[in-house]
Amino acid sequence: MGKLITQSEIVNIVRQGQKDGKTFVATNGCFDILHVGHIRYLQKTKTLADYSIVMLNSDKSVRMLKGETRPINNEQDRAEILNALSCVDYVVLFDEKSPAELLEKIKPDVYTKGADYTIETLPERDIVKKNNIKVEFIEFVQGKSTTNIINKINK
Repeated sequence: MGKLITQSEIVNIVRQGQKDGKTFVATNGCFDILHVGHIRYLQKTKTLADYSIVMLNSDKSVRMLKGETRPINNEQDRAEILNALSCVDYVVLFDEKSPAELLEKIKPDVYTKGADYTIETLPERDIVKKNNIKVEFIEFVQGKSTTNIINKINK
């Protein structure tokens, strides 16, 4: 079971772990209403390193990205749900629209994004290149999204 930790704590954990020969994979997202697409994505992410880190958009960040009606679940609840998954080792919050600053601090060995991105369209492209972070693009499960779930509920 994972743990919600501060940005400085995750940096220390990663630095020490990498010194000890361990690998870290990071991903990011809102993970507002957890669905099978999220689960498969996080399970695949976990297979890429010894430890997985979810950089979770804070409530403030989700509102900037998705509008005032989101998130449905607050950051503490979303973090607790993610931490209950065996494929998630650490959850760390960030307030910005993009996890770029946090990614720069953490410097994981691998960074995963959905396959709707390419290296050319990746907002964090410069950071991953500069820090020699391997990027893996993970296929989405068709039709599975929080927005689709919300739209279905609202019908």
